[in-house]
Amino acid sequence: MSTRVLTAHIPEELAEKVDRYAESMERSRAWIVKQALSNWVDWEEEKTRLSLEALAEADRIGTIPHEEMVAWANSLGTDNPLPPPRPRKP
Repeated sequence: MSTRVLTAHIPEELAEKVDRYAESMERSRAWIVKQALSNWVDWEEEKTRLSLEALAEADRIGTIPHEEMVAWANSLGTDNPLPPPRPRKP
């Protein structure tokens, strides 16, 4: 696998933490940074995938306007609770 060098300015305190972890794990600073960056990218990709999946589901089943949800929630515990609102497709 080919590699590329990335350069970033980070706060001194964070750099010191990375150095401490690298030393305690007997790994290089580069290894720590590569692991952290890889995990962050994986996390962001998963968030994007789940967000797109949720948006597709909302398109499929519809959504409930915020005002209707608030009105329904406020009616709970009263003498005349509203029926639960139903999703509407856009």
